[in-house]
Amino acid sequence: MVPKTVLHLAAENLRQAIFNGVFQPGERLVEADLCSRLDISRASLREALRILAAEKLITLVPNRGPSVASISWAEAEEIYDVRAMLEGEAAFRAATRLDAGALREMRAALVEFERAVARRDPAGRLGATARFYDAMLGGCESAVIAELLQGLVARITFLRARSMQRAGRARESAGELRRLLACLEARDASGARAAAIDHVHRACAAARAAFPGVRAA
Repeated sequence: MVPKTVLHLAAENLRQAIFNGVFQPGERLVEADLCSRLDISRASLREALRILAAEKLITLVPNRGPSVASISWAEAEEIYDVRAMLEGEAAFRAATRLDAGALREMRAALVEFERAVARRDPAGRLGATARFYDAMLGGCESAVIAELLQGLVARITFLRARSMQRAGRARESAGELRRLLACLEARDASGARAAAIDHVHRACAAARAAFPGVRAA
């Protein structure tokens, strides 16, 4: 395993703080405060902020400083639509391509997710979900799908954290992922695509219910 640099650790800690709601959308970030919190130099902080700006989590405005990016519901809904298309196709391909090792990894990630749900561990849930999808994407053998989703991953994770705020959503999500995994294990490509798309649609509905100023459908 390649050791993480101070810069990447700082970016990861700030990213997790945004996912966990420590910093809210639209909130201005004070560099001196962040340097103290993260125990890094201002130069390293600015590089970390550039990483998060490339992920669309931070907005850098000249002469105003950094702030947490805001996602409108229209943008969020579009992200969910694209995610459904890409993850549905990834699941379809993965059903006939995943090897035994990838399926074991997905099973282990799902167990980890359910344990995180039981102990009410938001960071653990997000980490386990990422592990589950990393294994599926790695097994679908499409560099293009993986690359496209990678460009959305930070915003997907932000929205995933938002959707999980709805009471009972985490347990529902575990059931949906279990159905997806069952289809993959059965080599049911059409079923896997349908399960993946259904999971995204349900996540979208949960996020909509938790989004400020947006009435649930």
